[in-house]
Amino acid sequence: MRHRRLVPLIIATALFMENTDSTVIATSLPVIAQDLGVEPIALKLALTSYLVSLAVFIPVSGWMADRFGSRTVFRAALAVFMAGSLACAASSSLWWFVLARFFQGMGGAMMVPVGRLVLLRSVPKSEVVQALAALTIPALIGPVIGPPLGGFITTYFDWRWIFFINIPIGVIGIVLSTLFIPDIREPDAPPLDLRGFLLSGGGLALLMLGFATGGRHLMPVELSIGCSVLGALSLLAYVAHARRVESPVLRLDLLKIPTFRVSVAGGFMFRIGVGAIPFLLPLLLQVGFGLNPLESGSLTFVAAIGAIFTKAFAKRVLQHWGFRRVLTVNAVIGAGFIAANGLFTVSTPGWSIIAVLFLGGCFRSIQFTSLNAVGYADISQRAMSYATSLSGALQQLSLSIGVAFGALALEATSRLHGGELSAADFRPAFLMVAAVAALSSFVFATLKPEAGVELSGHRVALPPAPSTGMGDGLDSR
Repeated sequence: MRHRRLVPLIIATALFMENTDSTVIATSLPVIAQDLGVEPIALKLALTSYLVSLAVFIPVSGWMADRFGSRTVFRAALAVFMAGSLACAASSSLWWFVLARFFQGMGGAMMVPVGRLVLLRSVPKSEVVQALAALTIPALIGPVIGPPLGGFITTYFDWRWIFFINIPIGVIGIVLSTLFIPDIREPDAPPLDLRGFLLSGGGLALLMLGFATGGRHLMPVELSIGCSVLGALSLLAYVAHARRVESPVLRLDLLKIPTFRVSVAGGFMFRIGVGAIPFLLPLLLQVGFGLNPLESGSLTFVAAIGAIFTKAFAKRVLQHWGFRRVLTVNAVIGAGFIAANGLFTVSTPGWSIIAVLFLGGCFRSIQFTSLNAVGYADISQRAMSYATSLSGALQQLSLSIGVAFGALALEATSRLHGGELSAADFRPAFLMVAAVAALSSFVFATLKPEAGVELSGHRVALPPAPSTGMGDGLDSR
C-alpha cells in the first residue's frame, strides 16, 4: 500500500523534469534566437519538433511497456531525455537545436505516457481522479520554478545552462523508479505494427514539418506544402491500414467509446489554444514589452500556481457538477482567459497581468484534470495502453498545432506592419487560438449527464418513471 502511494510521486519526477524543461525554454526563446542568429518566430520549430517527436513515438510507448516492462522503459526514457538535454546545450545552430529537441522528445514520449499507464493500472477507478491530481501537483512545481529560474539563468549566465537542470532530476528519477516502480508487462503482447508506426509517425512528422515551416523561415513554401500533403496522405493510408490489422499501433476503434472520443476530440481543440501560450506569451512580454527573461518569467509562473491551487478541490468540483457541465462551461471560460492575454499592453499593471494568468491557470487545470479522468472512464484495463498511446499522441499533436497556428497568425499580422514584431501583433494571434479552444465546448456538450459518474461521484437526477396506471407501480400479481 505504501509503495502504491509513492508511485504518483515518482512518476511526477518525469513530469516535473519535462514541465520545467519546457517552461525554461519558453522563457529563454528570444535570447536563444539571438544567440543562434535567427528571428524569434523561427524558434517555433524548436517547440514543435519536440512536440512532434512526442506524437510520433508515444504510439509505441504502450507497446514497449507491455513488451519490455514499464520500469525498464521508464528508466531508459529518463536516460534518453537527459542525453537530449545535453545535446540541446551543445547546439550551435537552429537546425542542431531543432534536431536535439526532437531527440529529447523521444525520451519524453516514453517516460510520461508509460508513467501514466503504470498509475492507471495501479489504482482502482474510484481513486483515479485523486491519483491524477496527486501526480500533477508535484509536476506543476516545474512550471512554477521554471520561468523565473530560466529567466535568471538566461539573464545573468548563459541559456545553455538551463538544460543541465534536467540531469540531477533524471538521476533521482532513475534511482526511485528502480526501487519502487513495478515492472508491469503483458505476457501476451502482440507484435509491433511496424508498418502502422511508419505510416502514422511519418505522416505526423511530415504534416507538422510542413505546417511549422510555412511562412518565411528555413524552407521554400512549395516544399512546406509538399511535406504537408505527403503527411496527410500517409495518415489516410494509416487509417486504411488500421482497419486491416488485428493490433494496430494506434487503435482508432477506441474512438467508438463516447467518453474517450469526446475527451480526445474536445481536448484536441482546447489544447490548440493552450499550446500557443508558452510560445506567444514570453515573446509578447520580452519582444513586445521589452522585459528581460527574468522579469518575464517572474510573471508567467503564476499560471502554474493557479493550476496547483485548483488541483486540491478538482474532485469536489466534479462531484458537484459532473463531467459534462464542467467541461462544457469551463471550456468557454478557459478560452476567455487565453484571449485576455492578447489585451495586455505595455501600460497594463503587473497585478492585472498576474490576476489574469493566475485565474487562467485555475480554469485550465480543472479542464485538464477532467479531460484526463473522463477519457479513461470506460476503457478496460487490457486496452489502457492503447488508449494512453492514442490520447497522448493526439494531445501532443494539438499542442504543436497550437504553436504553429499561433506563430502563423503572428507572422501574418506582423507582415501587415512591415515585418517587425510589435505588441499589437499578438492580439489577433491570441484571439484566433482562443476561438478554437472555445469551440471545444460544443464537443463536450455531447456527453451524457451520467458520463464518468464512477470517477466523479456526481449524482445524476433520473427522470420520473412513466405512470402505468397501476397505483404505486408494485407488482400486483
